[in-house]
Amino acid sequence: MSDNRPVHTGLEGRIADIIMEPLEGQGYELVRVQVIGTDTPTVQIMADRADGASFTLGDCEAVSRLVSAVTDVEDPISTAWTLEVSSAGIDRPLTRTKDFIRYAGYDAKIELNFPGPGGRKRFTGKLAETDSEIVRLRMEKDEVIELKRADIRKAKLVLTDALIAFTTTEAASSETPLPDITQPQESH
Repeated sequence: MSDNRPVHTGLEGRIADIIMEPLEGQGYELVRVQVIGTDTPTVQIMADRADGASFTLGDCEAVSRLVSAVTDVEDPISTAWTLEVSSAGIDRPLTRTKDFIRYAGYDAKIELNFPGPGGRKRFTGKLAETDSEIVRLRMEKDEVIELKRADIRKAKLVLTDALIAFTTTEAASSETPLPDITQPQESH
C-alpha cells in the first residue's frame, strides 16, 4: 500500500486508476473517490495539493476540468453522471498511510468491514503509531488497540478544537492564501 495513494475497489477503483496519474502530474493527490447513487450517479472526488498548501477554489476548478477531460476519454460510467470535486476538509477521511501518520494524536472514528477487537466494528479514539499495515488507536483508559488497515471500511477525523487549531496553524503557515469566500464568484 502506498503512503500517498488511497486504495479503492470496483467502479471507484477504476475511476481512481484513470485519474490518479493525471492528478499527480498536475501537483495534486487523490484522497478519495466515492460514487453515490445508481440511475444518475454522483462521483465525488476529494483531493489535496501535493505541496501541502491549502486546497483553494481555484484548485477545485482545476481538478474538476482535469477529471472531466480524462473521464470524457476513458468513459468509466456508461450513463449520465455528475462530478463533484472538493477538498478533504478539516474532518477529512483518512485514506492513506500518510494521513494516519500526519494526524497522530488527533481523534478519529474508524469503522471496520468485520468485527475486530472486542467484537466491535466501530471505534473512536486518538490516532497513535501507524504504519502501512496497522493503525493503532488510543482508547479511553489509555488502552491501545491495533486495527488492520486492510479491514478498515472507513476512517475520518473528528472535528475538535485541537484539530481546528492545528489546521488553522497549518493554513496560516502555508504560502498559498485561503480563498476569500466572502466575495461573490463569477460563474462561467
